[in-house]
Amino acid sequence: MTPSNKISTKAGLPPGTIVHIGTRKIDKVKVSIIDYDATNLFETVCKSTMECVPFKEADTVSWINVDGLHDTEIIASIGKLFDLHHLLLEEVLNTQHRPKVEEFDNYLFLTLKNLAISKDSMSIESEQISFVLGSGWVISFHEQEEQGNVFSALRHHLSESKGNIRKKGADYLLYRLVDMVVDNYFVITEYISDVIEDLEEKVIQTPDNDSLQELQHIKKQLMKLRKAVIPLREAIATLEKDSASLFEESTLRYLRDVYEHIIHVDEIIEAQRDMLASIMDLYLSGVSYKMNQVMKVLTIIATIFIPLTFIAGIYGMNFDNMPELHWKFGYFGVWGIMIIVLIIMVVYLKRKRWI
Repeated sequence: MTPSNKISTKAGLPPGTIVHIGTRKIDKVKVSIIDYDATNLFETVCKSTMECVPFKEADTVSWINVDGLHDTEIIASIGKLFDLHHLLLEEVLNTQHRPKVEEFDNYLFLTLKNLAISKDSMSIESEQISFVLGSGWVISFHEQEEQGNVFSALRHHLSESKGNIRKKGADYLLYRLVDMVVDNYFVITEYISDVIEDLEEKVIQTPDNDSLQELQHIKKQLMKLRKAVIPLREAIATLEKDSASLFEESTLRYLRDVYEHIIHVDEIIEAQRDMLASIMDLYLSGVSYKMNQVMKVLTIIATIFIPLTFIAGIYGMNFDNMPELHWKFGYFGVWGIMIIVLIIMVVYLKRKRWI
C-alpha cells in the first residue's frame, strides 16, 4: 500500500514545519533543469540540488522541475538555495491545498490542480502542481512525473524553438505552464459531455439503477472539477491585478485570456450540472412511467376479476337453499355468465381506451 500522510499529522507542530501531506506517488524525487534563451537551450537531470545554484542568477530563463514531494530534504534544500519562505514550502508539500496565489518580496507562489480523467472508471485523478516565479526562473513542483504528459508539447516547443517562447521571459513560461493545465480542463469537460449525452440516451431507453449510479458518479466528478476551477479563477484574477512587478504587460494580457478560459470552463461545468439535473428528472419520470404502466396492468386485471370473483364468491357459499347448485347445467351456466361478463368488461375498457 502506498504510504500516505494526512493533515492531522501536523497537529501541534509549529507553522512552517516541512511535512509531506499526501500520497507518495513515485519512488524517487527527480530534479531536472531546462535553461534557455533565444539561441541556446540546455537540459539536464540533476544528481544534486546544488546543480541548480548557477541558474538562480543566470541571464537566461531557467525552468527547474521537481517530480515527487515525499523527500522533504530535497524540497528544503531547493528552498534554501532560492531563499524560499518556509511557509511556502509548507504549502508546496500540502497536496490537499486549494489553488491559490501568494506574492512574496522577490518571487511569486502559485499552486493549482492538474487533472486527468480515467476513461475506464470515468474518475478524475488530481495532482497538485506548485509554481514559484522569480526573476529569470520558474520552479515547478509535481507530486509525480508529468501526469498525462501535459507539458510535453511545451518541452517540444522549447527544444525546437517553436513560437516565441524562447524570446520571452520567465513570466511568459509560467503563463504557458498554467495555460496548458487549464486547456486540459477543456479535454475533461468535452469527454464528460460525451458521457452525459450517452447517459441521457440510456436513461430514455432503460432508466435502471445502473443509470442512477452512473449519474451520481458523474455528479461527484463535476464537483471535483469545480473545486479545482473556482479557486484557480480567483487566483488568476489576483495574479493579473496584483503581480505587475513580476509580469510584463504583454504577459498580463495572456493571463487575462487564461482567466476567460477558466470562466468558460466554469460555465461548461454549470451547464453539465444542469444537464445532469434534467437527466435526473428524466430518470424519475421514466421510473414513474414504468411504475404507472405496471399499476395500470394490475388495475385492469383486478377490475376484470372483481365481478368474476363476486360470482364465484356467491356460488362458493354452502347454504342448503341454493337451487342452482342442483341444476344439471349450473356449472356451465356460471362459466357462461363469467365469460359474458368478461367480454363486456373488456369491451367497456377498450371503449374507454384504458387498454
